[in-house]
Amino acid sequence: MTGIHPPGGPIARRTVLKAGAAGGLGLAALADLAACGNSDGGSSSKSLKMLYFGEQAAATQLQNRLQPQISKLDSTIKFEISAINGTDWNDFLAKVLTQIAAGTPPDIISVATEGLQLMASKELAVPLDDYVTKDLSALKEYFADIHPALIESMMYQGHLWELPDSFNAGNMFYSTELFQRAGVVPPSEGWTIDDFESAATKIAKFKGINAFGWVVRLWGSWTSFMYANNANLLEEGKYDGGDWLWNKAYAGDPAAAGRKGGWKWGAPTANSEGTVEALNYMIELTKKGLSPSPDVGGGGTLQGLFASNRIGMSIGGGFWAGGLTNAGMKNGSFDVQLFPKWKSQRHLFGAGGYAIFKSSKKKDLAWEVLKLLVKPDTFDLVFPGNVTTPGRKSLVTAARYAKTGPKHWSVFYDTLTKHPETAPIPAPPYYNALATALNQRTTQAISSGNAKAALDGLQSDLEKAAGAS
Repeated sequence: MTGIHPPGGPIARRTVLKAGAAGGLGLAALADLAACGNSDGGSSSKSLKMLYFGEQAAATQLQNRLQPQISKLDSTIKFEISAINGTDWNDFLAKVLTQIAAGTPPDIISVATEGLQLMASKELAVPLDDYVTKDLSALKEYFADIHPALIESMMYQGHLWELPDSFNAGNMFYSTELFQRAGVVPPSEGWTIDDFESAATKIAKFKGINAFGWVVRLWGSWTSFMYANNANLLEEGKYDGGDWLWNKAYAGDPAAAGRKGGWKWGAPTANSEGTVEALNYMIELTKKGLSPSPDVGGGGTLQGLFASNRIGMSIGGGFWAGGLTNAGMKNGSFDVQLFPKWKSQRHLFGAGGYAIFKSSKKKDLAWEVLKLLVKPDTFDLVFPGNVTTPGRKSLVTAARYAKTGPKHWSVFYDTLTKHPETAPIPAPPYYNALATALNQRTTQAISSGNAKAALDGLQSDLEKAAGAS
């Protein structure tokens, strides 16, 4: 399992996207249908509908938990959460299209970083600027409690499209038992890539143990090494705008300095020197027997292997705390540290939140629900069991991790507060094509041992995708 999880349970939401013309056509049609809507905006006059990526059983449980809160906003409204289960975001949005075509578009939709710019560029949702400006005094406590990096990651072309409630950064989890057996001192906050490899070399001496496990995907894969090597798949920039929010909601906050209107992903840089060096490093880890050849997919398999002490280290976010506990690991048997420093100690992250669907005829009520969903006392109703990292700093506490661990739980939010260079994963409007090409070319690089050739191919793939978007 990876990154951001859907409300109610640990179903993977940061998984790979499949390519195909159907995906692009589906999203274009989805935008048209979203603009038109139907006579009641996706639900009856007595209901408010939300869609999210996950299982229906968990959705129904969450719906029942939240209904009393919704009833306080409007006693006549029935809150309906429909889960869409799939393998990727392209699959998710294609199924949303089917629902809209059937005359049942949602009022609220939960979308993570991967789909934010895709959704905004297709105008499936409405910007929240006017709502936020109107209710800024009531939201003062929210903005004071949520890091501006998370807010900026939910902006596109100067507008705010979602209120984030959660995130996961690519930190490094490790088995305390295997570290102890190998005589490895637990990593410190400032450990380096050399320290990482030294620990891996000692752990790899145990038969049947993989020192470092990873999977092929965008979030928290070899891309974490790429970020620490000050490289990326795309040129990084910022859209102008956003002063309407930064100057008021974050006035005087040094963490908001330099924030603008959202991340602007520019020309592909997939075969740049730093990117090639990062992927080559992964090939070398495999050749040295420090890491197995990875598969494409989410982190569920990794968590199972980690829980059975067959992996010494792996990249994970706060959601691994709940995932490893659910897999049977006891508190104290694993811990976490910042990702090791290479040229920098820059991390990548993905965030999750809620948007108002453009076709909704209940936008004002939907906005009230969005504010409810990001309240502190709502978080554990939506995300029971530490299956993601709270976006609100006040919720990242020793009490929260007392039962699950890890001991160094403060690392999760320190990734943002102590490392301002930390940034979201590259997720342009053509994210589906990017993620698919990345998976294919990474697999090619590992099997061939030639990172440069594979990334030259990825560069060409991304140039075509960017030109077609």
